[in-house]
Amino acid sequence: MDSPDKNDTVVIGLGSLLMTDEGIGIHIIQHLERRDLPGVDLEDLGTSGMAVVHAIAGRRKAVIIDCALLDAPPGTIRRFGPDDVRTRKNLPRLSLHEGDLLDVLDLARRVGNCPDEIVLFGIQPAVIAPGMELSPTLTARLDEYCDMIVAEVLPS
Repeated sequence: MDSPDKNDTVVIGLGSLLMTDEGIGIHIIQHLERRDLPGVDLEDLGTSGMAVVHAIAGRRKAVIIDCALLDAPPGTIRRFGPDDVRTRKNLPRLSLHEGDLLDVLDLARRVGNCPDEIVLFGIQPAVIAPGMELSPTLTARLDEYCDMIVAEVLPS
């Protein structure tokens, strides 16, 4: 059952704030919270991939932001659809925190809880190591990343 207070569009940030650039999705959500985004829900889902299934249920559009290994210069951002990418993860499947996003989206499709439109933004990290701050490379581009997300979710 869909919640009546859900908007048609959700922007989801994934990652760990404890691992420098791995937390870029969460940092972007925190910055977007300062902007006026009518009709858009913002969700910080941390490292809980399975929470994505519930967050996207009943939506028309979901935008998901995460750190991604793109074989590109640090700070590079790319926009994908779920069918445009393949996972590189080889997971032992021991906990929900190890979830692969593409598997989670496939599960949502199979249970009928997938939006018509899913957009993934992957950002190449500069540093993944223990630490709560983003690298200077990604910090310098936060406004640019947020502008791209706003352009994706708000009609022009």
